[in-house]
Amino acid sequence: MLSCGVGDGSFPGQFAGPFGIRYKKDQGAMMELSRREAIRGLVALGSFSLMSRHVSASGPHLNFPKKAQDRLSVTSYPFRAFIDAPGNEARDRSKPGMDLKDFAKTVAEKFSIHNINPLAGHFSSSTSAYLSEFRTAVEKAGSHVVDLGLGEKIFHHPDASQREEAVNFGMKWIDLALRVGSPSVRQHLNPLAGHKSNVDVAALSLGKLAEYGSKRNIVINLENDDPLSEDPFFLVQVIEKVDNPYLRALPDFGNSILPSGDAELNSKAVRGMFHHVFNMCHVKEEVVDDQGKVYHVDLDRMFRIARESSYTGYYCMEFESRGDPFSGTAELIRKTLKYIS
Repeated sequence: MLSCGVGDGSFPGQFAGPFGIRYKKDQGAMMELSRREAIRGLVALGSFSLMSRHVSASGPHLNFPKKAQDRLSVTSYPFRAFIDAPGNEARDRSKPGMDLKDFAKTVAEKFSIHNINPLAGHFSSSTSAYLSEFRTAVEKAGSHVVDLGLGEKIFHHPDASQREEAVNFGMKWIDLALRVGSPSVRQHLNPLAGHKSNVDVAALSLGKLAEYGSKRNIVINLENDDPLSEDPFFLVQVIEKVDNPYLRALPDFGNSILPSGDAELNSKAVRGMFHHVFNMCHVKEEVVDDQGKVYHVDLDRMFRIARESSYTGYYCMEFESRGDPFSGTAELIRKTLKYIS
């Protein structure tokens, strides 16, 4: 979905949510969390993650699992029709619903996968009590949050106050990532109508966010998603300009095949992103454009690129084809295990 900016900072395809900021339909709705509340929660929770991780001079560190099954994760995005949340307009009331607190358990029971990638917009609340309940539910399922998907902000806005707003927003969600035990956040970038993305300006803003993340051992991942504002070659330039090990790439296997359908360009994009990957990539076998046209992804080629890049992190299942996301995710898991086992 492409968005165009208007003077009040809102975008087509977005709507006002219960937390006082703009939500983007189907993608990462965003919620406010006060810095004071986050700090109180950090003190109460003590340990920030079930996974072993620490800050080092060379950058972030995670002890990634070796077993193929343990390297898989599932994002909440394909299941958005089932998730009850105030900001989730993709909810389909004809389908059974679940709170995001139940997502880890569902994934564990349905797929025997114990890693999840929730979207910020799928949280029912940002209160301290709810976040504690969410984390407890994840732990009871024997699971981990391995990445937290955020919504969009304009980090290259010509107005410095707008860029500051984007950075402050990202900081709040880094604090929330600590609360729920996630080692990283996936920060999305919004386009601005009539304004070309500027590497230098975006690097200044995202550099500040990476510096904030480095002090909390939270990685900021940038995904090749929106073809306008998140062009993979633009993202790579920004990451290299910032030159901070806490600002990394999150390669998506299929997003860059849009809008042209160019498989060669998609492979080049994914390879470039893998040069800067840390803990996460998105696996999909098909993508569907706004007109309903389906593009197939060469999984064999994508996993070969990952192997050639010596990637040891997580593979997130992001089923985007039409049809049942449960059976579709199960099939994606089966194929992924064939490639990485």
